[in-house]
Amino acid sequence: MVRTQIQLSEDEVVAVKRLARERSVSMAAVIRDAVDEYVRRESGVSLDERWQLSRAAVGGFHSGRSDLSQTHDDEFAAAASE
Repeated sequence: MVRTQIQLSEDEVVAVKRLARERSVSMAAVIRDAVDEYVRRESGVSLDERWQLSRAAVGGFHSGRSDLSQTHDDEFAAAASE
């Protein structure tokens, strides 16, 4: 590992300390986990690739209903309220 010095706001320190205490790990471990997650997210699939994947999924699922395109908002609201 390489030692690195960073500056955090008071609120960030409080939040990191709280997470470290809850997880029974060091502040450094919480910060490393956060950096790992950020790098993984930013290094992953590009926005263009995500749009392509989303578009490729359109039409790939069938509800068996012929009116779902007209009633999808109502169906979603009903499912979300369950």
